[in-house]
Amino acid sequence: MDAWVRFSAQSQARERLCRAAQYACSLLGHALQRHGASPELQKQIRQLEGHLSLGRKLLRLGNSADALESAKRAVHLSDVVLRFCITVSHLNRALYFACDNVLWAGKSGLAPRVDQEKWAQRSFRYYLFSLIMNLSRDAYEIRLLMEQESSACSRRLKSSAGGVPGAIETGGPGGPGTPGGGLPQLALKLRLRVLLLARVLRGHPPLLLDVVRNACDLFIPLDKLGLWRCGPGIVGLCGLVSSILSILTLICPWLRLKP
Repeated sequence: MDAWVRFSAQSQARERLCRAAQYACSLLGHALQRHGASPELQKQIRQLEGHLSLGRKLLRLGNSADALESAKRAVHLSDVVLRFCITVSHLNRALYFACDNVLWAGKSGLAPRVDQEKWAQRSFRYYLFSLIMNLSRDAYEIRLLMEQESSACSRRLKSSAGGVPGAIETGGPGGPGTPGGGLPQLALKLRLRVLLLARVLRGHPPLLLDVVRNACDLFIPLDKLGLWRCGPGIVGLCGLVSSILSILTLICPWLRLKP
């Protein structure tokens, strides 16, 4: 109960709950349409989705300042690649939230002359750039962890081989010098890389959750910008999954990827 009280007291948590409900409505509306539900019910679901979207925009007022502060902190990271990816991601998030605030003003009637379509396209472009930077950061961290794990495995193999020269590099049938052994060896290397990737992600749950969440979120701006039409069902499902993962990282802070 204490964990839920702390969670519900956060404005970010309330926004994530609204986001999950919004994409759940999108998914439900798509399912109702496919199964021939009444037009009145479909209209009510769409209206609920619109109200939740407007409520989320209200809860995100001021998030641009938070994103800028996060970008200022990321500038001081020692790793050049992480510094670039995280800083650019936060700057794009700040611009995305700024566009979102303009959209809220237009939809709420405070600025009726706002071109909502134009500002929506701008916000989704900044959102897409931010997600690309997040996924680039995830790929970089995965590469570093895979190199560390590979080095550790090599040291363990050398120690278990008892220091026998060539014990690791011995080529049996299908080795580099064997005719016709190139393709099997390539398949073996690929399989080992996939197993190494799975081991790294299994051993680092925050990184795994961040990869899945960013990958799910990526479908949303791609669909809205017309770069890859996924349909409301896929968008609703991906948005719902990423929202649940975001809520999970708020409930369990140790699952949040740092820095």
